[in-house]
Amino acid sequence: MPLRIQDTRLGSKCCIWLACIWLASTAAVAGTEHLWSRHTIDDSSRGADGVKLADVNADGRPDIVTGWEEGGITRAYLHPGSADANKPWPAVTVGQTPSVEDAVWADLDADGAVDIVTCCEGKARTAFFHWAPPVRSDLLSATAWQRRAVPITADRMQWMFAQPLQVDNAHGLDLILAGKGKDAQLGWLQAPAQPRDVAAWRWHPICSVGWVMSILPTDMDGDGDIDTLITDRRGPDRGCRWLENPGPGPSQTEPWRNHPIGGNDVEVMFATVADLDHDGWQDVLVAAKPRQILYLRRLDPSGKRWASSTIAFPENMGTAKGIAVEDVDSDSRPDIVISCEGATAPRSGLRWLSYRQSPFETHWQGHDIAGPDGIKFDRIELLDIDTDGDLDVLTCEERHEGRGLGVVWYENPINCP
Repeated sequence: MPLRIQDTRLGSKCCIWLACIWLASTAAVAGTEHLWSRHTIDDSSRGADGVKLADVNADGRPDIVTGWEEGGITRAYLHPGSADANKPWPAVTVGQTPSVEDAVWADLDADGAVDIVTCCEGKARTAFFHWAPPVRSDLLSATAWQRRAVPITADRMQWMFAQPLQVDNAHGLDLILAGKGKDAQLGWLQAPAQPRDVAAWRWHPICSVGWVMSILPTDMDGDGDIDTLITDRRGPDRGCRWLENPGPGPSQTEPWRNHPIGGNDVEVMFATVADLDHDGWQDVLVAAKPRQILYLRRLDPSGKRWASSTIAFPENMGTAKGIAVEDVDSDSRPDIVISCEGATAPRSGLRWLSYRQSPFETHWQGHDIAGPDGIKFDRIELLDIDTDGDLDVLTCEERHEGRGLGVVWYENPINCP
């Protein structure tokens, strides 16, 4: 039933404020669809497949890059400011990228202009560099971007994901890359002295993989260098594991030591790192098929002792895909946001979860975000897009009504205007 305000002296602003509180507190009970307003950043192509962030024009706002897998293009989006964030964002197609699976920002040549790296699977089987225009006013000019294939990656494997990382402490940014399927590997592309010489980049395998979903650079053992935490959904070494960076030197170009931490008996999808139990150590949370969250709790600083438990998905959801952990409802406790594939109506593809008493509970309380619209969601980013003081949800969806919702964000109702 609607909220009734008996005392008219409270005024319209108070009515709106009380209505916001009522919506946020009762939506899960009432089963309200579309609890969070959806705003479309771009739905102009097909198969939006992931979002990555960086402030590329130095205006203090997060900008986005997304690969459109079925559309065969990669597009960048500049945050227009909070007043216009609920409208389509200024965008540019930075290049043709057939079967693109991932796109990520990285200033590869350290010229101050943030470039884009794309990973292509299917028949393309190549990584591309998209050199950004040196003048920021040209960022939205498609002809100002230059696409170059990286020769050493050509036809080596189906490329899935890239993560910029300074590995060898030499020259510019290196790249951790991973693939899927036959001959798939996790490894790193070593930047040459002249990063724009794409033929001079060198590939160093770290380990064999089946189908990598997450690449998370993290100092897992506290030795001061950055290791690589991954989720691998297929193959003999599937699960969540980390590869130990041996540090600069000859051993860094050889396979890295493998440390499994859990999930080898399930199909793991995306992961995130968070101190869920507030013990001072970073834990790992993994979305795992069909519908569960793996809570991999760190037991010591070495990164070699872990305890595994599960958190169930709420009813009426699709199968596990993306995951993020932040304080969504501003109660100073961590919440979990999950996205799904196979979320045909009336299932929801996007919800957030909160615990009642303890993060060790196996069943958290579910709260709807997206309702029944959308079938195949992807990675999640939590950020305050409209600068109203709460965390919104940025994601993309590629299957709704045959075309997909595209690149979208959902407005957190906690702080209503």
